[in-house]
Amino acid sequence: MANVLDELIERGYIKQYTHETEIKELLEKKKITFYIGFDPTADSLHVGHFIALMLMSHMQKAGHRPIVLMGGGTAMVGDPSGKTDMRKMLTREEIESNVSNIKKQMQKFIDFSDGKAILANNADWLMRLNYIEFLRDIGVHFSVNKMLTAECFKQRMEKGLSFLEFNYMLMQGYDFYRLNKDYDCIMELGGDDQWSNMIAGVELVRRKENKPAYAMTCSLLTNSEGKKMGKTEKGALWLDPKKTSPYDFYQYWRNVNDSDVGKCLAMLTFLPMDEVRRLSALQDKEINEAKKVLAYEVTKLVHGEEEAKKAASASEALFGSGSNMDNVPVVYIPKDMENAAILEVMVYTKILPSKGEGRRLIQQGGLTLNDNKVEDFNRTLSEEDFKDNGYAIIKKGKKKFFKLIIK
Repeated sequence: MANVLDELIERGYIKQYTHETEIKELLEKKKITFYIGFDPTADSLHVGHFIALMLMSHMQKAGHRPIVLMGGGTAMVGDPSGKTDMRKMLTREEIESNVSNIKKQMQKFIDFSDGKAILANNADWLMRLNYIEFLRDIGVHFSVNKMLTAECFKQRMEKGLSFLEFNYMLMQGYDFYRLNKDYDCIMELGGDDQWSNMIAGVELVRRKENKPAYAMTCSLLTNSEGKKMGKTEKGALWLDPKKTSPYDFYQYWRNVNDSDVGKCLAMLTFLPMDEVRRLSALQDKEINEAKKVLAYEVTKLVHGEEEAKKAASASEALFGSGSNMDNVPVVYIPKDMENAAILEVMVYTKILPSKGEGRRLIQQGGLTLNDNKVEDFNRTLSEEDFKDNGYAIIKKGKKKFFKLIIK
């Protein structure tokens, strides 16, 4: 039986293990049940979650059973990991709505048919806990001294760690304990920033149940400078097309640094590793072919083949030799704005957040209208600007294009 762990290591997913030799033997000989937790703090997953989904998908394809654990209960508290400030408190209604949206996104990556995967929500047990019983039954196994040495708490201690957040590790540990009892789940997977919380769960299961339990962490998606990938000028790179359009999503991957192409191809696509190595080895201008493959493959996984083709076609029209402008992002203005100042139009269509930003862009030579650089702050639109195709093309910076249409 091929060991999925070898593939995960080759693709660069695995960062740390609790029991390396045991895990390797286990995944070789048995089909296990494992889980990954997702806190529904927003109504969509983002690229940071995408690595976890890919990891889960590789494991499922190798015959292991995933549990997707939605943190409907833990989201009421907020995870302090990787945060210097306390997270915004969400209402139960907001959390339930987020869970519902995220479930739909998950189904593109994980096969939930015929019990091949389980969807659980820790609100089902955490919201019903009796505090005194929980302290006596679970809290007794946690050392405060040891907890305070955890990286996730160290960062928050500087600004003040609330007792509410301090409970998070106990709750995540309890999740593993419950999943072990209810579903015979023996392994937790997650981002490397969750290491301390994951160890807490492994130790709790081993102490209380006297059974083996394991954890493996996944590398976070960082660029060659060690910064988290998936951040754009508008914020996170979301998997929901309403929050990040398929075109913008495609363009993000089309424009990654040359040095990050290999890592992204290995971790964010299912391309065979021989092909990943071939594409990663391309140099100079040829690396653009690898970036096109990366952008297309990732967009296809998240948004489907049709949207990936549209985004590739729009990108080719703007940057390559293509001429099909159908899929370039469109912004509309009303008829009474057809002679408005360009800065007003930019703010109205939300291409820019403010006129001040627009002035800065013009000063830096970063705004063009139909291939002509805009140099006058007071430049207004005219009928001529829309004459050729019934639309005008606005270019913001080097790579952001918009088709401007009067509605």
